[in-house]
Amino acid sequence: MPRYTVHVRGEWLAVPCTDPQLTVGWLGREAVRRYVKNKPDNGGFASVDAVRFLVRRCKGLGLLDNEDLLEVALEDNEFVEVVIEGDAMSPDFIPSQPEGVYLYSKYREPEKYIDLDGDSLTTEDLVNLGKGHYKIKLTPIAEKKVQESREVIDSIIKEKTVVYGITTGFGKFARTVIPVNKLQELQVNLVRSHSSGVGKPLSPERCRMLLALRINVLAKGYSGISLETLKQVIEAFNASCLSYVPEKGTVGASGDLAPLSHLALGLIGEGKMWSPKSGWADAKYVLEAHGLKPIVLKPKEGLALINGTQMITSLGCEAVERASAIARQADIVAALTLEVLKGTTKAFDTDIHAVRPHRGQIEVAFRFRSLLDSDHHPSEIAESHRFCDRVQDAYTLRCCPQIHGVVNDTIAFVKDIITTELNSATDNPMVFASRGETISGGNFHGEYPAKALDYLAIGVHELAAISERRIERLCNPSLSELPAFLVAEGGLNSGFMIAHCTAAALVSENKALCHPSSVDSLSTSAATEDHVSMGGWAARKALRVIEHVEQVLAIELLAACQGIEFLRPLRTTTPLEKVYDLVRSVVRPWIKDRFMAPDIEAAHRLLLEQKVWDVAVPYIEKYRMEHIPESRPISPTAFSLESLHKTTKIPESEDL
Repeated sequence: MPRYTVHVRGEWLAVPCTDPQLTVGWLGREAVRRYVKNKPDNGGFASVDAVRFLVRRCKGLGLLDNEDLLEVALEDNEFVEVVIEGDAMSPDFIPSQPEGVYLYSKYREPEKYIDLDGDSLTTEDLVNLGKGHYKIKLTPIAEKKVQESREVIDSIIKEKTVVYGITTGFGKFARTVIPVNKLQELQVNLVRSHSSGVGKPLSPERCRMLLALRINVLAKGYSGISLETLKQVIEAFNASCLSYVPEKGTVGASGDLAPLSHLALGLIGEGKMWSPKSGWADAKYVLEAHGLKPIVLKPKEGLALINGTQMITSLGCEAVERASAIARQADIVAALTLEVLKGTTKAFDTDIHAVRPHRGQIEVAFRFRSLLDSDHHPSEIAESHRFCDRVQDAYTLRCCPQIHGVVNDTIAFVKDIITTELNSATDNPMVFASRGETISGGNFHGEYPAKALDYLAIGVHELAAISERRIERLCNPSLSELPAFLVAEGGLNSGFMIAHCTAAALVSENKALCHPSSVDSLSTSAATEDHVSMGGWAARKALRVIEHVEQVLAIELLAACQGIEFLRPLRTTTPLEKVYDLVRSVVRPWIKDRFMAPDIEAAHRLLLEQKVWDVAVPYIEKYRMEHIPESRPISPTAFSLESLHKTTKIPESEDL
């Protein structure tokens, strides 16, 4: 008998269907009838028959025709949502899908696997796991280490040894010994009580990263989880069954207890879960829809699932990767602005940077030369002011290698810490199978990633700070020799006037966000956990700072391309013309004022998807091979074309 899981006003109802010839309208009406059945006020409806509603799939939110037959329109056990007319605008309305659902409706189950061993996960790997590019499986060595670790726990239970978190309570209750017949209940109670987070849930991508990272840490074999349970966790990941994890609630020591508890709560069949098939639903329904059973926790397993720095680190991993991407592209955007403002390339001379040999500074100067070298890439714009009397440019142009350079080095430093944290055991107590014992320690403390991510926010912010000043120079006719605010008929048209204000607002907001969260600490758990890292906020605000940086640079990119319009028919260098063409493929020039927000978002999307880098990097790498034989990129954030762009062909000539 077909059965459908129906979402009505925040409640999930299982509705069996005895007749496949029944319609979608019948399903909606029957779901509403069941919803109001036990409501004392009939759910506020005078009559069920008078209720007007729409029915839509939870996957992709596609609307269904009420006259369609169920056997044609839906699959067995599919998740649908009944939206009562007028509810969508109600503050009590709970959508079944997270923000950005249009992205998740395109989700396709991956065919490729990535092997996890707890020792070799990279930041790129974790981001790709978050995007749903891979499923997970354990290496044979990891499976063996997990089994050996579990044998130590089983021995402790059998011998009735008193060990923290296994046969005792937690935190302040560490001296309370728990009877053997209560050990499983202890683990379930731990997960339930610690699921105390608030705020919006993590997006599916971020929750997938969080779950994948916890699996990687468990695969190290120091947590005491059973191989059976760990494989159940992996099955949930591979089915993209993702728990409802509120983004707020961790103080970053003892680990990220609240978010990881919410992650575990769904796995044991409680709370909410999300999958591309179901949308948000009760966890037991989501697991059942994918042929999975809730995990039954054994002694120590609740603690194994929730104790660690994976919330801070997984968000930090995304922050590092996005920071790397925008730092590379910031050089390209700034180079385009320099061309529009008719700046000089003398400040990027090799000898200047050789005598102050910071790695990031040298690499940024090289990128500017590779994009602007008029001997290599003739520029009609550069030629037009070759004999001008200007000796040097403003700092926002001349000092890009020094300012952008330290951002690159900051990212490299932070990436090193985050990569170490990705492959670290952060439980307590730790289970050492080789010694046959457990040891309590403090690896759960999030100070390392917290401090690093505070530093990342401070460093990356500078890309927006300098970009906003370049936008000012582009918009100010006394500095640019271009029309005010980059638009014809100024006065009638305002052009980039308020786009620059938006950039200024984002930079100002970043200044507040860059205050380090890790300088704060509040004692918790009755002074047992008397120093904490506040790393969860460090990670979340680092991501917000980076998003603002991306948006400011998107505005500069648009402004620089608009400036090019006033220099036509002169052309810039070949690589920068390619960047201009890319922008014009999604945003047309401004002839007069128009709604600008969608254009900023389109440019932001180009940066997020690294398309600006993709069109420029073949020229950068070709220049590298021709001018620095046998060399590789100097900065750790300036990865080689071969490793990052395997499908990109390096041009044989200027004619790409």
